Amino acid sequence: MLIGAVIVAVGLGLLLDNLGIIRFNDVWRFWPLALVVWGASRILESRSMSGYVFGGLLVLVGAILLLDYFNILIFEFDIWQMIWPLLIIGFGVSLLLRAMDRKRYLEGVPPSTANDLGHFVLFSGIKRRIESQDFKGGDIVAIFGGVNIDLRRAGITGERAVIDVNALFGGVDIRVPDSWRVVLKGMGIFGAFEDKSVPPRPDPNVKTPELVITGAALFGGVKVDN
Repeated sequence: MLIGAVIVAVGLGLLLDNLGIIRFNDVWRFWPLALVVWGASRILESRSMSGYVFGGLLVLVGAILLLDYFNILIFEFDIWQMIWPLLIIGFGVSLLLRAMDRKRYLEGVPPSTANDLGHFVLFSGIKRRIESQDFKGGDIVAIFGGVNIDLRRAGITGERAVIDVNALFGGVDIRVPDSWRVVLKGMGIFGAFEDKSVPPRPDPNVKTPELVITGAALFGGVKVDN
């Protein structure tokens, strides 16, 4: 909805500018509002502290840029010299909080075995099918590469399995059984974590295995489906 509204607003502004009603160039002065709106949407949709930190940082940066542009706040130094370190600090804090969140999910999960994941790809790709009935999770790192994991014939004997996925200019595609419940705890920064799986129907007599996906996607994508 946010992206669609921005596209409509840009098109409307260009149309009114061509008709001589407004000067669209004046509208670009308010571009930091996009950061404020983006940050506010991240705060509203987030369910973790790291999402609140990242969203709040976007709102702060957008507000500082707006106030500086209209000379409401006058800084004696280059504004970007403060913003870039803030972005780096916020990104690092978000990763730390994600790591703490992942550690909480790993409590009670037995150590990984040889049947679990442990893949690192760099300028390459890998496809793997896992049929272990005692799957516990693992780690995937994709840098300028792709990873395709098929878990449709795997099983989880414990309460959950945890996969930590980090994609940098890469993509990771994970397919899971339709009886598993997927919980996404990853963070997308100019990237995306997508859960396209259909949740299983709740049955009090049947235990529903849970697959937790953590990590970060920076200019990359992570997709889970069944």
